[in-house]
Amino acid sequence: MSILKTMMQGLAAAAMALTLGQAAVAQSTVDEIRTRGVLRVAGIPTEAPYFVRDIRTGEWTGFVVEMAADMASVLGVELEMVESSWANSILDVQSGRVDLAFALTALPTRALSVSFSEPTYYNSFVIVSPNEALATATWADLNSPNYTIAVDTGSAQDNIARQYLPNANILRFATRDEAVIAVATGRADAIINTVLNGMVMRERNPAIGNVYVPEPRLSSPSVIGINHAADDVFKDFVSAWANFNRRMGNNQTWIVNGLAPFGVSLDELPAGFDFNG
Repeated sequence: MSILKTMMQGLAAAAMALTLGQAAVAQSTVDEIRTRGVLRVAGIPTEAPYFVRDIRTGEWTGFVVEMAADMASVLGVELEMVESSWANSILDVQSGRVDLAFALTALPTRALSVSFSEPTYYNSFVIVSPNEALATATWADLNSPNYTIAVDTGSAQDNIARQYLPNANILRFATRDEAVIAVATGRADAIINTVLNGMVMRERNPAIGNVYVPEPRLSSPSVIGINHAADDVFKDFVSAWANFNRRMGNNQTWIVNGLAPFGVSLDELPAGFDFNG
């Protein structure tokens, strides 16, 4: 009798463990976020127009913050911006420090580290230059030792320089600000960056010239980075959110609103640029 009782107790314990295990498995990524009550998103404090954090109040603004706030609202949770950097945001997603990292250039190597959503918008690579003769320059024209081009090392624009401008004189700097100074002081003919960064850089430092979109137009999808371990429901939700808001024009509206504080309107964006690629 005692043996039977022991067996029954063992079976009951096993059943309880199985039930608890199933409950743990059933806790989806969305459930985890809703239980926590916040959607954690990586933010770079001084990366306008994407993110800006007021050093006095701690308040975050920028078009990525608006996007992330809308996604958090759809999930029924609050938004928590977590300070990061472009270099660390993917690591923060990998480690689980944040749930998402917005505004990533969809480099294939990055897909080995995080999952990508559908594009939120497309961001063309451009040059910013005080030389008006470069307004109609193609990437092939720029691929000449006659031109000195500034980039920030290890960035997506550095990859563009390596791929398309192997014959140009490339000045590589640790930061984008240093690359901007090189153009403003005449050390470089142009800087490579993306349209949105380029427009803000031009407004902040008119000495670097105007934003031009060389042909062929190099349009890169801007995506949201998601932890590989997140379940398919959450990944599908993030992609559905990105796809819906891109097609409805909401993402474009948020971006244009984010550019407005810098005096940039939709009409001022350079010819040849399209948010939809």
